[in-house]
Amino acid sequence: MTAKTKSLSPTSGGLVMLKEMLPHLPPSEQKIARYILDHPREAVGFTAAELGERSQTSGAAVIRLCKSLGFKGLQELKLRVAGDLRTEEVEGYRDIQPGESQQNVIEKMTSNSIQTLKETAQILSPDELERATEAVLAARRIHFFGVGASAIIAQDAQQKFLRINKQATAFPDLHMAATLTANASEQDVVMGISFSGQTKEVLKILQLANKKGAATISLTRYGASPIADEADIRLFTSTSKEATFRSGATSSRLAQLHVIDILFMCVAARQYDQAITHLDQTREAIAFIQGRFNPKS
Repeated sequence: MTAKTKSLSPTSGGLVMLKEMLPHLPPSEQKIARYILDHPREAVGFTAAELGERSQTSGAAVIRLCKSLGFKGLQELKLRVAGDLRTEEVEGYRDIQPGESQQNVIEKMTSNSIQTLKETAQILSPDELERATEAVLAARRIHFFGVGASAIIAQDAQQKFLRINKQATAFPDLHMAATLTANASEQDVVMGISFSGQTKEVLKILQLANKKGAATISLTRYGASPIADEADIRLFTSTSKEATFRSGATSSRLAQLHVIDILFMCVAARQYDQAITHLDQTREAIAFIQGRFNPKS
């Protein structure tokens, strides 16, 4: 087995996390978050007590905010915010306007997609990713489940993991998914995919999987949600601010695919030689049935 490397904590993404969690925080923590967002350069130099005083709250509320964000303490939050300040300013998400030219659509959609991927990379926890990797490596079977646009992500995940000889399923039909989950055990992994984190069908599948003792993984937008709360392991994407023509089928879909790709590569890297062998074999098999390759007998 390949030796594990120690995970490095991300050093940016603090401002993104504050913005995306802001509507879900208690009032006192909202005041602190707003102060940091409005005065990031000053905030990184304050102690908890000083930040509480400046935001008209308390040092204890500052510590609670850090815990709400999933940080060990204020130092980690300040490190993330300081990392954001070292990066270049970005234009942010841009919506399509009536009569938009093709060139503008190309530029805006490309900019939006890049922004979403960057924010997702900033908030994706290496520790949770490591736990997900371990669970998938040890799994007898992996069941991916999503509804609507998230079902496409599940099917993409199934295709990827099948190619490295992992027994994977991705049935968009709820009854089939429930049937598979009902027969799951501690040796299986069930991954629920829902951008909103609210999809009832996905939540029910994870609840059923937990009753069966299977390892559960969620892939949702950043922040607390019923689906993330139900999962043993939580993977997040950027919230992807919604605009008129942007939905779960655009930038958020790219972010979900990006996380699946990252998880796949982490698993493949841990069993590199076997993964290469299986990928070569599946590539040759596909070429053979298409009449483009004659494998040696």
